[in-house]
Amino acid sequence: MIGCRFMWKSEDLQGFFPVRSECQADVPRTRFKSRVGKTLSRRRWHAAFTKDGHLDMERVLRRIQRGGIHPSIKGEVWEFLLGGYDPDSTFDERTKLRNHRREQYYAWKEECQKMVPLVGSGKFVTMAIVAEDGQTLEESSADNQEWLVKTAVTDKRVLQWMLVLSQIGLDVIRTDRYLCFYESASNQARLWDVLAIYTWLNPDIGYVQGMNDICSPMIILLEDEADAFWCFERAMRRLRENFRTTTTSMGVQTQLGMLSQVIKTVDPRLHQHLEDLDGGEYLFAIRMLMVLFRREFSFLDALYLWEMMWAMEYNPNNFSSYEKPENGTKQDPRLLKQYGKFERKYIQSGQNEQHHNTLAVFVVASVLETKNKRLLKEAKGLDDVVQILGGIAGNLDARKACKEALKIHEKFLRKANKQ
Repeated sequence: MIGCRFMWKSEDLQGFFPVRSECQADVPRTRFKSRVGKTLSRRRWHAAFTKDGHLDMERVLRRIQRGGIHPSIKGEVWEFLLGGYDPDSTFDERTKLRNHRREQYYAWKEECQKMVPLVGSGKFVTMAIVAEDGQTLEESSADNQEWLVKTAVTDKRVLQWMLVLSQIGLDVIRTDRYLCFYESASNQARLWDVLAIYTWLNPDIGYVQGMNDICSPMIILLEDEADAFWCFERAMRRLRENFRTTTTSMGVQTQLGMLSQVIKTVDPRLHQHLEDLDGGEYLFAIRMLMVLFRREFSFLDALYLWEMMWAMEYNPNNFSSYEKPENGTKQDPRLLKQYGKFERKYIQSGQNEQHHNTLAVFVVASVLETKNKRLLKEAKGLDDVVQILGGIAGNLDARKACKEALKIHEKFLRKANKQ
């Protein structure tokens, strides 16, 4: 992370993710502040480990849920929050696992490089490198002729992957471009590489716009590209169904349906009003759920919101369920304190079904509730709804949004149980 990382010495938290001078006026102000005694600091983080490396996750979760994570340690904490490492493992065990994962990632990268030499070159493409039918393209542009595929591609999976590489490149250029970090073409190329390799490994999902917004913070926070890949891969375990699209449906529709159910239960008047405006499907909330509020918050505040949600949804079984899914997982009520607040509520209410990223739905509900009066009074059509919600960018407090989301969740469970 050459360049930006040298500016990370300042305790001005915005200095951890410096913004290009010409973009300062267009970037939402950061509300997150490191609070002594509440925010998880580097000192508190290191103190949470035993001598051999076992992590007191209960203690860590309490801190994060109170005041987030200090920017200097976000990446390494996220690896645990997202189920990348087992808190009950030792330093030595995690080092072996990290090294194994790095070897695996770079083997996959080499596999992709043999198909498209551009991968891992420090450069990336924004123009097509092969025709849609798999035939070679004419070298009509000096910009892309070096990367054009030289022979016809007949393998369907390979062709599908090659065709999406230029779209990934176009999205990379647009990703967090106001940050100094992405003034470096090599940093942009790292983002492109990770997204390209993830897409190759997950042909059932492929690449969908918005994945770049989820991946970008991992590239910035974790210096080794392989570590960033695995952190992104774990985040996508929670989010991948949102990105699954077919000709007739979007994966995020499941969450939109749940949002509709939540508002109908906790605020039937607002739900009916949105129904009357043909907004009962809540399509205006797609962006919030797909990229986890990246557009509604400053960069640092969005990361703060993510880690608050992940801490509240934390399940100590995540690591084992990802690494050995065939073994299944059992909820142990004796370990309740090791679960996040939100996850704990689900277990206590007897709901043990998979509900990754459900808290995000309640955060959207909390946003709608903050605009309840304006929506009821001023919204005469869906355009008005979009405009009212568009005004929240930069004006939301992540901590308050999570706090209100938990209240709405409790209210929803209470009312749902009475029905």
